[in-house]
Amino acid sequence: MIDTIKHFQQYFNLKIDIYLQALLKLNMWEYTDKVKEYFLKPKNIGEIENPDAVGDVGSIVCGDALRLTLKIDKETNKIVDAKFQTFGCASAIASSSALTELIKGKTLDEAMQVSNQNIAEFLGGLPMEKMHCSVMGREALEAAIADYRGLPKVIEEEGKLVCKCFDVTEEKIRKVAIENHLTTVDEVTDYTKAGGGCGECRGEIEAILRDIWSLKAPEKPAVPKKLTNLQKIALIQEIIEREIRPGLQADGGDIELIDIDGDKVIIALRGMCTGCLMAGVTISGVQDKLRELVSKEIVIEAQ
Repeated sequence: MIDTIKHFQQYFNLKIDIYLQALLKLNMWEYTDKVKEYFLKPKNIGEIENPDAVGDVGSIVCGDALRLTLKIDKETNKIVDAKFQTFGCASAIASSSALTELIKGKTLDEAMQVSNQNIAEFLGGLPMEKMHCSVMGREALEAAIADYRGLPKVIEEEGKLVCKCFDVTEEKIRKVAIENHLTTVDEVTDYTKAGGGCGECRGEIEAILRDIWSLKAPEKPAVPKKLTNLQKIALIQEIIEREIRPGLQADGGDIELIDIDGDKVIIALRGMCTGCLMAGVTISGVQDKLRELVSKEIVIEAQ
């Protein structure tokens, strides 16, 4: 994994200006100025030579991976230096950079008090859909400190696998839900990615949440998710590219996005999907996916 991260980092350094310009033009997420700053000019990037502690979390296969390396003063147990290497989106890079800034100069016990919410707050906030990036930073910190102390890896990799798409266990869902007072499946997806793939595990996630909060539901105001028109268009385009097109192309088919008019999404099936007897099922599946990940009001119209 680390060789892949290094390869990505070399490519990223060469293409960062192009990548940032594309990101800002897309305007898919409402990033704060500080997120943009820590993405464009990440601090403490790289790897400490002969580190005292290493924390590896995530998976490139699942879209995000992070290596955190620490140099620790053994007399005071203070973190004197911290560096990171991240494979992921702008939020992942900014969150990793923010984490290193937050923990440098702290003792290990003090660093363990840094939560994923602290990382997000340091950046002036993250889009809800990107909160899993701050969680990944917190997990890397826990893994690095466990490594230094010679303890078993503390990231919730053991236990029942709930989300096969993103390798998320029940233990991790419970831990993150309790720490962040998550009460809905969509919130769990935002913070862990679980349920954001095929969606088969969403019922199981809901059951876990019911079990967690069966005694007392957390007191937390509901925060409505509202997308601007530009954000909605960009999100629909991304979901088609990431979630829908690969499956169709694997069977010789394809999909073309023709137009978006409010909640009406006009598409055309291509390749082997053209004239297929199962085209109606495919169109219904596309509509279900967009309703799940964008808006329940989405209506698909096929040409």
